[in-house]
Amino acid sequence: MSEDISKIIKELPYYEKILLKNLEENEDILPEEIAEKENINIKSVMSAAGSLAAKGIIDVKKNTEEEIKLTKNGKNFAEKGLPERRVLNVLSHEKKIPMKELSEKIGIDKKEANISLGWLNRKKWAKINNGELTVTDNGIEQSDLQGEDEKLLKKIFTNNSLNISNLTKAELQAYKHLNQRKDLLISKKSSSHSFKLNNLGKDILKEGFEIGDKKEEATQLSHDDLKEGTWKNKNYRPYDITAESPKTFAGKAHPLRKIIEEIREIFLDLGFTESNGTTLDSAFWNFDALFQPQDHAAREMQDTFYVKTPSECKLPEGEIVENVSKTHEDGGNTNSTGWGYKWDINVAKQSLLRTHTTGISTKYLASHQPPMKMFSVGRVFRRETITYKHLPEFHQVEGIISAEGISFQHLLGILKEFYKKLGFEVRFRPAYFPYTYLSCECEIYLEDRESWIELGGAGMLRPEVLEPLGIKVPTLAFGLGIERLAMIRYDISDIRMLYKSDIKWLREIPLDNGVKLKFDY
Repeated sequence: MSEDISKIIKELPYYEKILLKNLEENEDILPEEIAEKENINIKSVMSAAGSLAAKGIIDVKKNTEEEIKLTKNGKNFAEKGLPERRVLNVLSHEKKIPMKELSEKIGIDKKEANISLGWLNRKKWAKINNGELTVTDNGIEQSDLQGEDEKLLKKIFTNNSLNISNLTKAELQAYKHLNQRKDLLISKKSSSHSFKLNNLGKDILKEGFEIGDKKEEATQLSHDDLKEGTWKNKNYRPYDITAESPKTFAGKAHPLRKIIEEIREIFLDLGFTESNGTTLDSAFWNFDALFQPQDHAAREMQDTFYVKTPSECKLPEGEIVENVSKTHEDGGNTNSTGWGYKWDINVAKQSLLRTHTTGISTKYLASHQPPMKMFSVGRVFRRETITYKHLPEFHQVEGIISAEGISFQHLLGILKEFYKKLGFEVRFRPAYFPYTYLSCECEIYLEDRESWIELGGAGMLRPEVLEPLGIKVPTLAFGLGIERLAMIRYDISDIRMLYKSDIKWLREIPLDNGVKLKFDY
């Protein structure tokens, strides 16, 4: 006996040996016959068969059959004829039947009459003209011929039931038509299994083995076995340490949440304080406090989600509203000329879903005194068309640094350190933003594309933003998109993947925070 065959036989459980012995005697034996013969549960037989099949010892074939029978209504049609046939039988003699007399003439109820009309038209046996049902030439030709659906109906009725696998091609088509009718056929599926020995199975039977007593077999050593000494009389089945184990999937944070938490930790480590705000805000904090004119295109409905209820938000108390108003109209105390229009407080009160998290920054500046370093992470909303790289909802990280003596160089240094901690090389290029000056955009380098990609903007807040809020020192500000960063990190080209419940993709995302620099869009 070869070493491999010996090892396999040693590891065969009791029920697998029983199944193999039965197949040795009769390879055509059915699972139910084995269960009855050995007085064991059919589930035990099938479990043993599945295990043997996994080891390549036998093949298990599943045979599925579908049986069709007639309902009570189907039997009625089989005896009396389909409704359209009964109508055609009368039409072939009378040629025309007034529609209002159809039920009475044919001797069928209104329900069957309606059924017959649909099938008469479908089979092109009759048509309706001026309130009369008229037989067609095709109907006259078919008046003495039996259709395939009628033949099949009679055949099922005569045989009580038919197996679909035994139907001819024409009968299968007829079955399809009959099955489209309601309450004519009942179908019942049944499955059976058959076994076939593989070469390995034949080799095992050729070597031979003893079945033994099931009570003597054991898979684990128990406390009672040790205490009572019964382990000495038991045959412990060896474990297959090479057998595949089921995959397990550890619980973990969503990829987007991981990125957000990583960003939070970086800014907290850099000495920033975190602040939060509400997604529903006023146009005052979202636009006006940032010196954005009230007729700016970004405020239009096509760019911003305005809220119907509540339609207005309460504005802050004190001089802030008046200061912002003056700055818009004539520049106020900023040495600016402002926008030169009459500022409308009702426009500033409008409720909206925040289009950026900068409103948190302006509120923080209005309620705190320098020096300060603040950041916030939140979801923002814009009327964007959903594409592979745009969503109407996404996340931003926003921050400000306000203190005496700071300059644009400090801002670049902070951002460079931030991106370095994320694992990216960053560069800055000049840009324009309505409420900052100087302004720049942050770009990171992607090695495999050999190109730079923009991830956010930054700059020094303008006096028109700071003075109405009571800030007299230089203030740096930045805003960065998170979803695009996540797309780079997780090597995805469609932003929608971050919000889909794709369990396969979520399971495959590694637990570590390794940076991937591939970005293909």
